[in-house]
Amino acid sequence: MPTLSASPVPAVWPRVPPEVPRTMSAVVLDRFGPPDVLTLATVPTPEPGPGDVLVRVAAVCVGRFLDVSLRAGRHPVRPALPHVLGVEHAGTVVAVGADVRGIDVGQHVAVWPVLGCGDCAACADGAKEACPRLHIAGVHGPGAYAEYTAVPAAAIWAIPDDLDPATAAGVALAGPVAMNQLRQAGLRQGDWVLVVGAASALGSTTAELARHLGARVIGTSRSGWKRERLLGLGLEAALDPMSDSFVDDVRALTGGAGVAVAVDDLGEPEIFGRVTDVLAPRGTVVSSGAFLGGTVPLNLARLYTLNQRVLGVRTGNDASAEALWAEVGRGFRPVVDRAFPLEAAAVAHRFLEADDNMGRIVLTTAAADNG
Repeated sequence: MPTLSASPVPAVWPRVPPEVPRTMSAVVLDRFGPPDVLTLATVPTPEPGPGDVLVRVAAVCVGRFLDVSLRAGRHPVRPALPHVLGVEHAGTVVAVGADVRGIDVGQHVAVWPVLGCGDCAACADGAKEACPRLHIAGVHGPGAYAEYTAVPAAAIWAIPDDLDPATAAGVALAGPVAMNQLRQAGLRQGDWVLVVGAASALGSTTAELARHLGARVIGTSRSGWKRERLLGLGLEAALDPMSDSFVDDVRALTGGAGVAVAVDDLGEPEIFGRVTDVLAPRGTVVSSGAFLGGTVPLNLARLYTLNQRVLGVRTGNDASAEALWAEVGRGFRPVVDRAFPLEAAAVAHRFLEADDNMGRIVLTTAAADNG
């Protein structure tokens, strides 16, 4: 079992510099491939345009889909190279562009740079996750594996005063996604919730949020040491989804009823089949990723007979983000495993690909460490 305390997570916010430097350090992807294609380089510091905010990055999350899959060339988006990865991050505001109101220099913020076009029907409905022109900084444009980012003011979220950078980054995107999953599934206090891959970055956030909202949570992991850690987080149970007794175990835990909500972001066909086997009548399966498969078995006769639902949630939206940050103010915190320095981005990617993490992985910048 990996030692989770080997790399403690820093909790230092960078200061506002007397003058923003013209160049900065950034981890650059100049070709798709293994982790070693990530190299530290000196690049121009971005400048905030009208409506933008310049953030001195303290911590940025390493994501399996938006970072690792993109770097490896498996992501459906192929950005122009060279490219800087990094979506969800936190830092200190050091400058604001024209027309920015309500955001102050020196403010500590979380950044969630997932933006809809603002003109389509989905955006008009407050469902920017369905926007056909959705733009994600770090995927479609330069990201936050860098000392500074320039992002639209709409991507900035104020955070509680007692939040550290790694925790703020850890919840910036995964938190709104998890909240959107649970809200769209119709979660109610006391519901039984099954989270597949509950030790992963998004899975751990979803499991912890469901528990925080009053659900009874069952997590799954094929790793014994991760199941032990999940139990330590306060989950009702942590099961091996490939165990011969998995379906019976879930039925026993739920008094035979099954789970009201199942969140499966893996898309592994055999596991998905077992998830639907334990879904309660009128229950909902939610997916926000399918990196282990994508095509899964589905018994349509059972689906309509039991009035069940299967729905996809691409990401969060503004309403789910507002609801999420309200819960952060009430004490919700994500599971953050460890931090790596920015220059060790390749090491962090290898660590995540080895599936050795329990929760979020973050990179921290020298700016954060040195103040």
